[in-house]
Amino acid sequence: MHNQVALSLKSNYALLSPCPKTRQNPRLSPSVAKRNFYFYSVLKCRGIEIPVPKQRLYSLSFGNGSVEDERSKSVGVKDIDVATLGNLCVDIVLNVPKLPPKPLDERKAFMEELSKSPPDKKYWEAGGNCNMAIAAARLGLRVAAVGHVGAEIYGRFLKDVLHDEGIDMVEMNGQNDVIDTLSTAYETLLCWVLVDPLQRHGFCSRADFSEEPAFSWMSTLSTEAKMAIRRSKIIFCNGYGFDELSPHLLVSALDYAVEVGTSVFFDPGPRGKSLITGTPEERKALDKYLRMSDVLLLTSEEAESLTGTEDPILAGQVLLRDGIRTKWVIIKMGPKGSILITPSSISCAPAFKVNVNDTVGCGDSFVAAIAFGYIHKIPLLYTLTVANAVGAATAMGCGAGRNVATLEQVVHLLRGSNLNEDDKFWDELLKEHSDAEETTLLTKVVINGYNNQLRTASLQKVVCELLPKLECAQTKQVGAC
Repeated sequence: MHNQVALSLKSNYALLSPCPKTRQNPRLSPSVAKRNFYFYSVLKCRGIEIPVPKQRLYSLSFGNGSVEDERSKSVGVKDIDVATLGNLCVDIVLNVPKLPPKPLDERKAFMEELSKSPPDKKYWEAGGNCNMAIAAARLGLRVAAVGHVGAEIYGRFLKDVLHDEGIDMVEMNGQNDVIDTLSTAYETLLCWVLVDPLQRHGFCSRADFSEEPAFSWMSTLSTEAKMAIRRSKIIFCNGYGFDELSPHLLVSALDYAVEVGTSVFFDPGPRGKSLITGTPEERKALDKYLRMSDVLLLTSEEAESLTGTEDPILAGQVLLRDGIRTKWVIIKMGPKGSILITPSSISCAPAFKVNVNDTVGCGDSFVAAIAFGYIHKIPLLYTLTVANAVGAATAMGCGAGRNVATLEQVVHLLRGSNLNEDDKFWDELLKEHSDAEETTLLTKVVINGYNNQLRTASLQKVVCELLPKLECAQTKQVGAC
């Protein structure tokens, strides 16, 4: 699949990334928007590794450029840039003669048959939040993955992948959690990605067959997990964490992060739609994450489903208004680009034109770059630009896990980049928000004649100012950048 399209990011869980602008999501209002639903192929480049220099977590020097929070000064040094929360799994991508049957009991039997003997390791890849963690580490950030993996071969594989990428694995379960380590409930979560001869996809995980989260036995945060959260500048959680961890445990991690001055990034993803109609505990936890997170990341469809507002900027402003700690709301709009909304500004970055090879992992890579910009206080439009570039570079490659883009590939893309400008789209969208205090739009060239509220920044200028920062990160001298 080598179609030339412009790419921004539609979902942080890229195995479920639909073709942009053809997604179905119900609004909170009685009306339902009906759209067709498509998937990109995820099979093309599985098993291909992109070698990168390996360096352990705490070997990086770090000076200035961290996000300051008044409370963080009283809780010790924050020497971890980003910690991911839960959603650590192994993706197993297989060709099958036919997709699993729809009845739940038959699907379960189908998955159990697949699980009887482990497939060749060439079909294994780190999945879930490992994608974001690896992308962040390749941007020169110091990363910890807080979650649970078992002691079986899949757990050892995942730990080895994280170790090789310079990422620390921090076990999440506390001393009070009682579980037989030989029980299947203790094992690493697997996601079977099944592809039939027509390139249609089916997904199976043991979390699909239980009303309880996969690790429902986990009730408290371990001391090590709390320490990792305390030492982190950012903790990232996505909606798929609810498939593994109880709402109570996720909220306890959120509360602790707020207590110790760690910024919270939250991407509800496609799970947000089901969580708003979930159990009372799920709805309460979702609401708290939406109100208490510092940064929210959503597709335009996801923002609409949570707010009932079709206009992506207005939806972002609703989330900001309803938030207690919310500083940024980032709306991802596929080939149109992305928008970053704050209480006083709107930043808009059209997507890059690239030859898309595989969309798996693009959304996760995008989040990692947003964290990079947030930590280093890069201007908002510049942060969006580098995030679009990281996601696009991943799409040009071969998927998720160890195959997300390297920093070298991102720099190369930026040097020869080209925007998918759609003047009509941006004009129509932004004219509805002409009263905004400050609006900035990324353009190919400087454009004169805009009103005082709308400013433009040329891609050439933005790239020229971004490259030294990224090249500095390539040398692993992040703090000096």
